[in-house]
Amino acid sequence: MSWVDQFPGLSQLPAPVRDHLISGSTVVTVPEGTVIFGPGKPPANLLLLIDGTVRVQQTSDSGREIVLYRVHAGESCVLTTACLLAYEDYSAEGIAETAVRAAAIPREIFDRLVAESVDFRRFVFTAYSKRITDLFLVIDEIAFRRMDIRLAQKLLELADVDGSIAATHRKLATELGTAREVVSRQLQEFQRRNWIMQSRGIIQILERDPLVKLATG
Repeated sequence: MSWVDQFPGLSQLPAPVRDHLISGSTVVTVPEGTVIFGPGKPPANLLLLIDGTVRVQQTSDSGREIVLYRVHAGESCVLTTACLLAYEDYSAEGIAETAVRAAAIPREIFDRLVAESVDFRRFVFTAYSKRITDLFLVIDEIAFRRMDIRLAQKLLELADVDGSIAATHRKLATELGTAREVVSRQLQEFQRRNWIMQSRGIIQILERDPLVKLATG
């Protein structure tokens, strides 16, 4: 089975288009922690993730970081797609959160298939539109949702089966698109209510039900 079969929008491509895509692309591996792309650099390939996770984040002029989205196995990066289509440089960076294996489709192949294949073009724009919708949800959360609710949701999302979260205040701030001091104050409030207990680099959930009620209320 080819890597193409892991992507529903590509697995049904006509044989000539499919063969052209496979023969013109390469499968690459990237170690955990690698910066795959960064601001000011043009994309050379469209990467389709076969295994692993890539975190796409942006850093403001003041140094504050925000996670825009993550790319998982079976997905492509909307920022890369946008930059390829517009012939623009990246405005954010992509970091391999795990070891990554991906199919790299060179710009020449990408441009040709977008122009000539209706099926490939549909795959590209379907993935693009879905991710744009996800980004609007991120903007909506940052702009309009209370920080205590968002933090409760994030703690519940990151907690392991024992209710333990291995994360610094800075990492949580990056995930939520806010300042570390804001996260620290809110965590102190959760601790005052005996919902959590904090130690260096670890947050332990003591009372899950109040956090669930806050997160879903």
